[in-house]
Amino acid sequence: MEYYNYIKALHLIFVVTWFAGLFYIPRLFVYQIEAFHKPSPDKEILGKQLKLMAKRLWFIITWPSAILATIFAIWLLVLQPFWLKQPWMHVKLTFVVLLYIYHYMTHVYYKQLQKDEVKKTSNFMRLWNEGATFILFAVVFLVILKSAINWVFGVVGIIVLGVLLMLGFKMYKRIREKNPNA
Repeated sequence: MEYYNYIKALHLIFVVTWFAGLFYIPRLFVYQIEAFHKPSPDKEILGKQLKLMAKRLWFIITWPSAILATIFAIWLLVLQPFWLKQPWMHVKLTFVVLLYIYHYMTHVYYKQLQKDEVKKTSNFMRLWNEGATFILFAVVFLVILKSAINWVFGVVGIIVLGVLLMLGFKMYKRIREKNPNA
C-alpha cells in the first residue's frame, strides 16, 4: 500500500496530459478548417503542417495519456475497491464514460480532417473545445467534495461558466468580423 500515492500521482499526471491533448486538438481542428478554406498555396502548406501537428498530439500525447490514466485508475480501484461503493464514484465514473465518448467523437473529427473531409465549421469546433472543460469541472468537484449531491453546485458553476464562455465566444466572433487578424 505504500506505493498507492505513487499510482495516484501517475494517474493524475496522465489525466492532466490527457486533458491537455483534449483541450488543444479541437483548437488545431479550428485552424485546419480555416486553412482548408484558404487559397493555394496557403491551404496546402498550412493543411499539411496542421495535420502533422494533430497526428503527433493525438497519437503521441492524447491517446497514450488516456490509456495510461485508465490503467492507473483501474489499479487504484483494485487497491481500494471500497471506492466503488461510494455514490460520488458512480457519478464520477459516469462522467469518465462521457469523457471517453467525447474522446471518441474527437477521434472521428480527427480522422475526417486527416482525409480533408471538412464536415464541421470552425465555430462548431470552438464550441466543441469546451466539452472537455465541462467534464473536467464536474470530475474535479466530485473528487474533491466526494459527494454525489454537492457536485451539483459545481455543475451549476459549469453552466454559469458555459454561459460566460458563450458570451465571450460571441464577443470574440464580433471582434474577428471587424478585424480578421484579431
